Formats: sequence, C-alpha cells, structure tokens
Amino acid sequence: MSSITLYDFPLSGNCHKVRLLLSMLEIDHERVTIDVVANQTASPQFKRINPRGQVPFLVDGEVRIWDSMAILIYLARRYGTTRWLPDEPTAEALVMQWLAVAGDELLYGLARARAVWRLGRPFNREQCQQEGRGGLSLMEQRLAQADWLAAEHVTIADIACYPYVALADEAGVTLEPYPAVREWLARVEALPGWVPLIEREDEGG
Repeated sequence: MSSITLYDFPLSGNCHKVRLLLSMLEIDHERVTIDVVANQTASPQFKRINPRGQVPFLVDGEVRIWDSMAILIYLARRYGTTRWLPDEPTAEALVMQWLAVAGDELLYGLARARAVWRLGRPFNREQCQQEGRGGLSLMEQRLAQADWLAAEHVTIADIACYPYVALADEAGVTLEPYPAVREWLARVEALPGWVPLIEREDEGG
C-alpha cells in the first residue's frame, strides 16, 4: 500500500493541481474524498488530521503538508527532477513568480468567481472576474512568446496555473481573447499523465 495519502475534493482546482503532478510523476497514492460542500473540512475528525481544515492535504509517511503550492514544491523536490522545479536561483525564482500568480490573480479571480456559481460563495463575482482577466493577460503576454510559463519546458508553474484557467468558463470568463493561453491549455492536456478534473471513477463509472 502506498505511504502517500491525498485528502481531496474532486471539484477543487487546487486539489486537481496535486492530482496532476502525482499522475505525471507516476506516484502511487491513495485518495480520501473530503466533501467541502458538506463542510467536512470543519469536522473535528478532519481537524485532527489537518488543523488548518483545508484540502488538498498530503500525508507522506511522517510528512504532512497543507496548501496546494507547498505540496507541489514538496512533490517536485522529493519525487521529481529539477526540470519540474529548478534549483538554480534565477530559474527557481521564475517558477515562483507564476506560483504567486496562481495563488493571487487566478485564485482570488477565477477560482472565486467560479466558487460563486459552483458553491454559492458570497464573493463579488464581477470584481473576481476582472482580477482573473488580469492574470490571464499576464499569461497571454508570456505565452505569446514561449510555450511554457517559467522555462523552455513544463514546470510546476504550469501545473499550478492550469486548473482554474481550464475552468474559466465556470467563472464566467471567456478565453476567446487569449489565444496563446488556449494553445497552452492544449499543450498541458497533451502531457503524459494528464488527468481531467473529474475522472470516471468520480462520476460513478
């Protein structure tokens, strides 16, 4: 049995980031679904596992890590190669720049705009959409000149930014003005080990 357990919510883009990297690195793991809609993250049982009360949450033997970005960094360093997360200072900083975009414009923009529709969250959807478009514009500028966000090949920067961009339609944001972003989405989805947000097993067969 695998020593790695991912506490996961299938509809979460942040959880999807982790599932993508686990699959692309061919890491055997067990998934435990935590129902965010039913507020299981706030249950005493889950809080004993993760005091922060959020998913994704990764357990690897004695190692316990919350936050999708931290988990991506851990998996890349522990099980990947420096192609996923360079250790040269400038190259590493370029990856971290895009992790910041994923955790700012894309999270507070596209993810929250989606959460208004998908989960009934009380955010200002128009404001979130505007912030999301700012992140998409940054990505478009970069991807109009390069295939990948932080290097000449895929890194965890691309994995971190992918899910909520791929779900932009659920945020009410069209990707029509961003052709380079759309081409990048297709490149990510062509990578070995790519898995969709919802897999057949999650849909009941």
